[in-house]
Amino acid sequence: MEKYIVKGGGKLSGEVVVSGAKNAVVAILPATILSDEPCVIENIPSISDVTITLQIMSEMGAKIRMINKTTVEIDTRPLQNMPIPYEKAKLMRATTYFLGTLLGRFHSAHVSMPGGCNLGDRPIDQHLKCFSALGAQCELDKGMINLRADKLIGNQIFFDKNSVGATINGIMAAVKAEGLTIIENAAKEPHVVDLANCLNSMGADIIGAGTDVIKIRGVKELHGTTYSVIPDQIEAGTFMAAAAATRGNLLIKNVIPKHLEPITNKLLKIGVQVEQYDDAVRVIGGDNYVGTTIKTQPHPGFPTDMQPQMAAVLTCARGTSMVTESIFDNRFRYVDELRRMGANISVEGRVAVIEGVDQLKCAPVKATDLRAGAALIIAALSAEGTSEIYDIFHVERGYENMEIKLKSLGANIVKASEPDPNNEVSQKKAI
Repeated sequence: MEKYIVKGGGKLSGEVVVSGAKNAVVAILPATILSDEPCVIENIPSISDVTITLQIMSEMGAKIRMINKTTVEIDTRPLQNMPIPYEKAKLMRATTYFLGTLLGRFHSAHVSMPGGCNLGDRPIDQHLKCFSALGAQCELDKGMINLRADKLIGNQIFFDKNSVGATINGIMAAVKAEGLTIIENAAKEPHVVDLANCLNSMGADIIGAGTDVIKIRGVKELHGTTYSVIPDQIEAGTFMAAAAATRGNLLIKNVIPKHLEPITNKLLKIGVQVEQYDDAVRVIGGDNYVGTTIKTQPHPGFPTDMQPQMAAVLTCARGTSMVTESIFDNRFRYVDELRRMGANISVEGRVAVIEGVDQLKCAPVKATDLRAGAALIIAALSAEGTSEIYDIFHVERGYENMEIKLKSLGANIVKASEPDPNNEVSQKKAI
């Protein structure tokens, strides 16, 4: 069992380079299944979600070759349409993207219901609505999602609820369908645009990505491509929050500042200084922050994936802050952990009220999901004393070499192992 040991109180300073976007790469890698030629994907982050995705594709028969640590060549021509079992699907939410790509290529798909972070009710009804509209029969049987279609035909699809995952799956299933597909109330997140750009570079005909209406005209085949994944806006935002919480001075490189504007605007409002460049931002912390209000919204609103990290910053902002979560039911599970560190937070439904304190105190805490883990790291970096953060496998799902990057910025953080108390073998060894 691995944990982070963090001694707080220091200011982060220096430069950090942001890795490729987790939320984009976990869609782009499965999208290569639709290509009739090998593809080269660049700027991939070294995270466990990428490892799992490539492992699934390799076990299905794809030829995977790492050209270097951030570039992979994928030949999916030998890939077979095999079911993706629960043992794999439980590890991450993004296994749902195999539904769209396998359906688009083989006209059938069999994928176990997905896992990932426990953020509350995350139904796939909008995904299935999309597949049905394109002509697929959808069946749930013993935890497996089974899709079959004689052929896929373009159609008009309106999502009842804005859904990134359903939008991505809709695009991938429609790319080789006959005729025109129009997706209305589509998600506009940067990783949706990145997927569409990648598919277009393979010869797809997709217009409107980044707006709420996306049009996909089906093509018969897709060719290979060399494509570079966009920078990770959430990793960039996490380092911005860490700089603010520690009153540091960071130059965060390899970013798209436009993608960071909702985060930048909130940091500026509480008293953080942010300077924007062509492909970088500098964040300079201040001595006194004031509380603010945050409400998560689909892009271009404030991203739900940055809500816990900003809450960690607001724990020491003067006055009262209100954070409203409009996307996920269980996103406040990290609050109990921050309270262990002395934060004054109360939660009522989807609203957290944060009363600023002078400083957080060290404590042993547990990451409850990916972004909660990032928030606890930020809190520990700004706290007095040494904190231990457990269940860091959540963090490693979405952040590449987090402790190494933080160390390079002056953070006092190490990754350590200890016996798992729930493992009998570990207990016997400890005795």
